[in-house]
Amino acid sequence: MLRFSKAFSQRTSRRYAPLVSLLALVACGSDGGNEAPTGPGAFDGQTPSNMNPGTPDDTGMQPPGTDTTPPSNETPAGEGVPDGVPLDPSGDDGNGDGNGATTDPPGEDPAPNDPTPGEPPAFVEDSGADCAVAALPNSDALPTDNLLPDPFLKLDGTRMTSKSEWTCRREEIKRQAERYIYGTKPSKPETVTGTVSNTSITVNVTNGGNSTSFTVSVDMPAGATGPVPALVSVGTGFFGFSQNTLVRNEGVAIINFDPYAIGAEGTPRNAKQGAFYDIYGAQSTTGLLLAWSWGVSRILDVIEQSGGNILKADATAVAGCSRFGKAAITVGAFDERIALTIPFESGSGGVPIWRGIPGEGAQSPGSAFGEQPWLGDAFGTFTNAVTRLPVDTHELLSMVAPRGLLILDNPHIANLGPRSAHVAALAGAEVFSALGVGDNISYHSSVADGAHCSARPEHQEPLRQNIRRFLLKTDATTGVITAAAKATGNLAEWRDWETPTLE
Repeated sequence: MLRFSKAFSQRTSRRYAPLVSLLALVACGSDGGNEAPTGPGAFDGQTPSNMNPGTPDDTGMQPPGTDTTPPSNETPAGEGVPDGVPLDPSGDDGNGDGNGATTDPPGEDPAPNDPTPGEPPAFVEDSGADCAVAALPNSDALPTDNLLPDPFLKLDGTRMTSKSEWTCRREEIKRQAERYIYGTKPSKPETVTGTVSNTSITVNVTNGGNSTSFTVSVDMPAGATGPVPALVSVGTGFFGFSQNTLVRNEGVAIINFDPYAIGAEGTPRNAKQGAFYDIYGAQSTTGLLLAWSWGVSRILDVIEQSGGNILKADATAVAGCSRFGKAAITVGAFDERIALTIPFESGSGGVPIWRGIPGEGAQSPGSAFGEQPWLGDAFGTFTNAVTRLPVDTHELLSMVAPRGLLILDNPHIANLGPRSAHVAALAGAEVFSALGVGDNISYHSSVADGAHCSARPEHQEPLRQNIRRFLLKTDATTGVITAAAKATGNLAEWRDWETPTLE
C-alpha cells in the first residue's frame, strides 16, 4: 500500500497545477586540487581565481529562480528543440536534436521489454523506448520547487504502485533529463559495424547519409584464454595505474575510450566537433556527455555483434573521474546494457544534486554549463534556476537500477559537491530499495585526503567487490553507503515524498 502524507498531497498539487490542462490534452499521446583545469583528469571548474576548495566560483550567480541568457557566442538554449515538443529518440529525424515526429500511441503506457517474473530483463540499450510519454511542458512553464522531485511520481500525477511500472517511469525520467539537461541521445544509427580483437575495437557508423568511425585500444588481462568482462575507462585512466592493475588482476579487460574523438572540448556550442557531430551535425543541441555516452553505446553494439568470443557484452562496466566521472554516470544511466557504473569525483554535472550545489560551495551550474559544452544547450535556461528543473540527479542515478552502481567521492574538496553527491546517493537508493535491489548501489566518501582523481586505498575493496558481483557474477558484498562525517547529507531536508512499497 502506498502511504500519502499531507505534505506530499500539497506538493503534488503545487508542482503539477500548471500542467493539468496540458496533461489532459496529451496524456500518453503524443527527451582535484592541483591539476591543470582543462586537460584530461583536470579539476573541472577550477581556475586560478577559485583554487580554494569550498569557495564558490566567481560567476555572479543569481538566486535560484532567476532565468539567465546563454552567452552571446553560444547557440540559444534549446535552439532546434522547441519547447513543448516531445523528444522521442525512436522517432528522431536523424539530426540529433530530438525534433522527430512523436510515434507514441495514445493510451496506457506499454512496457514491451518488461521481463517475465523471474527472468532477466531484455539486453537492450533502452528498454522503455516504446513507452508512451506525454509531451513535456515549456521550460518557462515549470514551477519552482526547492525539494527533490519525487522519482515515483509519474507524469500523469499518479504514483507507482508496482515494480513493473519502472520501465516506463524510467523512460519519463530519461526524456525529462534529455529535454532539460543533456540534449537528445539518438537511438541506434542505421548501420553500426566494426571489429573486436585482443588489442582494439573499431567502430563504423552510418546514419542519414553521414558516416564516421573511431578506434579504441584494449588491454586484456594476463593469461586470458576466453571471452572476458570489460571495463570502459573514459579518458586517460579512471583511477591510475594501481586501480587499472586491480581490474586486470580480477580478469577484466580495459577498453581505453578517448571521449574527445567523439565530442571535442574547446569548441563553441554551434560548431561542435567529433564523431557524434559528424553524424548529427555541428549545431546539434546535444552536449558532450550524451555524445560520449553515444560513443560507448556504439562500442557495445560492436562487441555484441562480434559474438562475444573475446569480450562479454553483458559484463561491461564504465568508469571515469572528474569530467569523465560525469561521463561515466551519464553512460550508465542512458545505456541499460552497462552492468556496472563507477563515477569517481564527478562534481557538478555528475552525481551531486543540482539543488544542493549552490549552497555547498561547489562549482556552480552556470560555471559547469559554461566551462565546456558538456551539458545540452537547453540547460542554459536553468543555470540560475535549478529549482525549476523537474528532474534532478538522484533520478539520473535511479535510471541505473536495477544494475550495479558504485559512486566514489572525495569529501575534502568542497568544489566537487560531496554533500550533494551523498544526498543524491541516498535518494537514488530509495528507488533501488523499492525495486528490491537496494544492495546494487554503493557510495563511498570516507577516505583519506589527497589530490583530485588520485587512487585511494579505501576504494580498493569496494571496487573489487562490485567487479566480482556485477562483472564476474560471483558472490560479493555490495550495497554499502558510507560518507565522511564532514560531507554527510541529510535526505530528510530535501524531500517531502515517501518511498512506496511496490508490488
